Amino acid sequence: MKLIYILSLLFSSLFSFTQALIPNPPQLSATSYLLLDAKTLKVISEDNSNQSTGLASITKIMTAYVVADQINKGFLKNDVLVKISEKCWRTEGSRMFVKEGTEVSVEDLMLGVIVQSGNDASCALAEHIAGSEYDFSILMNEYAKEMELEETNFMNPTGLPDVNHYSTAKDIAKLSIRLIEDYPETYKIFSQKEFTYNDIRQLNRNSLLWQDDSIDGIKTGHTSSSGYCMVSSAKRGDMRLIAVTLNSASEKARLRDSRRLLDYGFRYYSTKKILSKYETVSSVEVWAGNQDNLNLGPAEDIYLTLTKPEFNALELVVSKNLGVKAPIEKNDVLDTLDFFVDGQKLKSIDLVAVKAVDSKGMLSSAFEAIGFYIYSFFMQDEVN
Repeated sequence: MKLIYILSLLFSSLFSFTQALIPNPPQLSATSYLLLDAKTLKVISEDNSNQSTGLASITKIMTAYVVADQINKGFLKNDVLVKISEKCWRTEGSRMFVKEGTEVSVEDLMLGVIVQSGNDASCALAEHIAGSEYDFSILMNEYAKEMELEETNFMNPTGLPDVNHYSTAKDIAKLSIRLIEDYPETYKIFSQKEFTYNDIRQLNRNSLLWQDDSIDGIKTGHTSSSGYCMVSSAKRGDMRLIAVTLNSASEKARLRDSRRLLDYGFRYYSTKKILSKYETVSSVEVWAGNQDNLNLGPAEDIYLTLTKPEFNALELVVSKNLGVKAPIEKNDVLDTLDFFVDGQKLKSIDLVAVKAVDSKGMLSSAFEAIGFYIYSFFMQDEVN
């Protein structure tokens, strides 16, 4: 019979599991929305998350990402001065109030893009980096392709309406996570509540920043065609949630929609570290090696997002490998680990060798190799 080892977490319940009874996700005015955990990508609630829609100023998440990446690659510096063109000065919509012909640093323009949602600042950075807003949008689409944002297309860095400028809640969430992970210093700007430029005090349009200290971003947006949009993120303990609400009914409704999603996620779900990288989960017998047994563990930290009752019922099941023949390299995949709740499999991960194992001398190795093949043959026959 195939050997099965069942590992229970320390916090496993002693009682049989019954399905966690929690309220349904909140009803929202947004026609498209998504709530997920940023680390595990667990979707907690969604509706029409693949529905294509206009972006409005949500676009500026990608604008900020491109600028941050250009700085990181050495193509741009924060203290570089950017000359403001007439076109950027005249750009409609939300503004940082830069003046035609003046020179403004990249750093100040980024504050204008992120905090004030300035279309004029977005235009200026786009022209400086790519020569024109349109050419910058081509660059944005190259970044979108690299991120595998399959339902996204940009036509400008501002989010001003264009029939060919669109995305989905799912793609926007993926973009937001990339920004948070790749450029945390840039992401910090999204939590800045205000800044002053040219003696004009400008407040962040994300008023949730004043309501809850755990909320640290990300971006609001509105046009008549896209409705009221918002991407929110909050971190409590090990759990970071991303809430994307698109085409809400009003400015107040988008705040209410985002807050309801975040509160629901944090109230009923948790994200916990289940296993550390290379933490021993099981061991396997080694043939023809310079040691008899080898510990196996995950190749990375493992986190899960579940309800509290589900964590209490979590079981880890590893299918025992019959044995392996040396040499073995560190990170070689040698087994699998399954995660179950109430008999239902949640996910599977690979278990890898936590260190390398060299072969024995040639003669000993040859004899043990023959023994390993004989052993494997009979064990396989028993399993079948």
